Amino acid sequence: MDSNANASQSVIAPEVEITGTIKTSGSIRIDGKLDGELNCGGDAVIGKSANIKGNLTVNAVSIAGAITGNITARDRIEMKSTARVMGDIKAKRLAVEDGVTFVGKSEVNPSGSPAAAAASARDEEPVADTKPSFFGKR
Repeated sequence: MDSNANASQSVIAPEVEITGTIKTSGSIRIDGKLDGELNCGGDAVIGKSANIKGNLTVNAVSIAGAITGNITARDRIEMKSTARVMGDIKAKRLAVEDGVTFVGKSEVNPSGSPAAAAASARDEEPVADTKPSFFGKR
């Protein structure tokens, strides 16, 4: 994640529990619990001990903890090996380490155009449904 020297970073410590919406124009690191939405103008880091139940709207996010909710990133979503994500994700770029638990739909579209994403999803759908057979020929 790029860090901007002028931007502030808020930190939600592991012992903190928040119910409600968090809005920040800067960056944030969450290691505690959030039951609500996160609207972050900057980058977010979801620590290993974090547990979030709600949707995230961020510039970019690095996830090592648990999220139950949809994630929309204007730039990048990075899922560390300990990440547990239950919900749909949408971003320009996606990085997923081995070991991630992810249940949901993903839309990764570097061009950022919804029409281009829909067209490429339509074009690729038959390919995604075909699987090589290892049971031999009939």
